[in-house]
Amino acid sequence: QVQLVESGGGLVQPGGSLRLSCAASGVTLDYYAIGWFRQAPGKEREGVSCISSSDDSTYYADSVKGRFTISRDNAKNTVYLQMNSLKPEDTAVYYCAADRYLCSWHPTDFGSWGPGTQVLVSS
Repeated sequence: QVQLVESGGGLVQPGGSLRLSCAASGVTLDYYAIGWFRQAPGKEREGVSCISSSDDSTYYADSVKGRFTISRDNAKNTVYLQMNSLKPEDTAVYYCAADRYLCSWHPTDFGSWGPGTQVLVSS
């Protein structure tokens, strides 16, 4: 069973940056595709970014392309989401999720989830 824990959320002003971390225990994350999702109040959970397990290909939602960067540090068994130029509409609870096979934009394709970390973008 993959156990994931997110960290790095917080309050930031518009235009600011945050780096979210997704740390794993019990497994080697390198073997998993890791997705970042977010859910704002009253909205459905949406995919933000994903890094594949095979060749570390990266994928981004149009809304974050050019502002967010996903990466993994195998030595630390951690995946990161660097978020720059943050906007109020980025406010949400951010989750990381693991899948044994492929990246996907569908939350139901991911079997393991962290508890989430809150990101609030406000002046």
